[in-house]
Amino acid sequence: MTTADAFLEIVQHPVKFRLFLLKKLPSAFFSGVRIKYADESKTEVTVPYKWFSTNPFKSTYFACLSMAAEMSTGILAMAHTWKKQPGISMLVVKMEAQFIKKATGLTSFTCEDGLLIQQAVKEAAASGKGTIVTARSVGRDKNGDIIAEFNITWSFKAKAS
Repeated sequence: MTTADAFLEIVQHPVKFRLFLLKKLPSAFFSGVRIKYADESKTEVTVPYKWFSTNPFKSTYFACLSMAAEMSTGILAMAHTWKKQPGISMLVVKMEAQFIKKATGLTSFTCEDGLLIQQAVKEAAASGKGTIVTARSVGRDKNGDIIAEFNITWSFKAKAS
């Protein structure tokens, strides 16, 4: 089992992950952000339309959609950096979004750029220099209609040992 597999096993455990959210990302916890699926190359993260995630226009607040989209890329980034030696720092350096349709139900964000992220992390570890990668996350409703599209740019850099 790789370190990425071990990390993904932890985040897919419903109790452990919810405790992590409550402690480190309480806004995601209370908004109902959840991981539906995760492997080394793909993640699916959901955010419901509910009281805590709503806006005055009777749709999911854009910040909650953004949180779920970022998490769909961030879980992959964390999986590929977890317990690496030397350690790898990671940071969002840019985000672009396009909102296409009102989110009035459960929105599922999928990122399929895990291998691209893994390559950027390997390059950062090997070179000792910062690398950047832009991961795409697409949010869809229960009918498969696109709600929003995000491009999240991550920076990775090996920490000094």
